[in-house]
Amino acid sequence: MKGYQIIFFTQQDKRHHHKPMAEWLMLTARDMGLRGATILAGSEGFGQHRRIHSAHFFELADQPQEVVMTATAEEWERLAAHLTAEGVRLPYVKCEIEFGILGEPEQ
Repeated sequence: MKGYQIIFFTQQDKRHHHKPMAEWLMLTARDMGLRGATILAGSEGFGQHRRIHSAHFFELADQPQEVVMTATAEEWERLAAHLTAEGVRLPYVKCEIEFGILGEPEQ
């Protein structure tokens, strides 16, 4: 199947509708019928403002996070429209991919 891998970049302390942004984004993708999403925690990084974000031993609020998901073109269009309507502002990377599932279904 053809589609996209989309990676959204956020931080642990960023929130939307009183939930951590990464969690809200993952649950939104699930509720919209996307095929899967994973939240990855980064140890350190910087963004468009060139400020270093990092996870410190005593303070994890500024920890960088990625939300990685796979979507068809139609799923991406619906998700992007929904995020725009919600007023979400997030950097992302979108790459064309081929995806599928190998092996037999689990019993």
